[in-house]
Amino acid sequence: MGFRSKKRAIAAKTPGELDAMQAAGEIVGRALQAVRAAAAPGVTTLELDEVAETTIREAGAVPTFKGYQGFPGSICTSVNDVIVHGIPDADTVLAPGDLVSIDCGATFEGWVGDSAWSFGVGELAEDVEALNRATEWVLMQGLKAMVPGNRLTDVSHALEAATRKAEQKFGVALGIVDGYGGHGIGRTMHEDPYLANEGRPGRGPLIQEGSVLAIEPMLTLGTEDSAVLDDDWTVVTLDGSVAAHWEHTVAATSGGPRILTPRS
Repeated sequence: MGFRSKKRAIAAKTPGELDAMQAAGEIVGRALQAVRAAAAPGVTTLELDEVAETTIREAGAVPTFKGYQGFPGSICTSVNDVIVHGIPDADTVLAPGDLVSIDCGATFEGWVGDSAWSFGVGELAEDVEALNRATEWVLMQGLKAMVPGNRLTDVSHALEAATRKAEQKFGVALGIVDGYGGHGIGRTMHEDPYLANEGRPGRGPLIQEGSVLAIEPMLTLGTEDSAVLDDDWTVVTLDGSVAAHWEHTVAATSGGPRILTPRS
């Protein structure tokens, strides 16, 4: 969901607050690792949700997504043509060749971490593997623009430019999902501003030392267009093409971008 802001600068967190956010982010990273380890043919997305919730709660944190605006899961489980916000359930059973995107949030001592990644259940089709590798690469290239002195849309433009380069690097045509993107984050999951995954540079609020954004490219092997299913959550590609989703919570620091959701 998007948030537009007229603020001249993205709110800054103190070094201690960034450390607290990373503590939450590290729990998210562990939950993502646990979910990936549990994913196998025959496993349901509801079972993956249970793994994530257990990991988060055993760390003393709370699943941020659970109950958020009525969302029933602890994670979003988006398979193949589902872009984001897939609801975990007992009817969605993983099969060989599926591309699974897991989005996870944890609240720990009042601070939120938010991260996502996509992975295959066994071996992926060549073009789907290329899509997934490209989306991760776009995230890592785009977040390099998260530095003090840049503007919000410098990150948007970096993501878009990286996507176009990724098409050549990985040999696939990529669609940038329209209308979905990143956001500010801190004591709540969604803070100002909304971060588009494409756009002209040099616009929007100033990124200052301590500013934090959740940066999350969502790319497809086809369309930029999407639709929301009748459950009012699940977002799918309009043409049925496969989608990938990668996300990190990132702080701007004097030493460069700091990833607050590491996956060790």
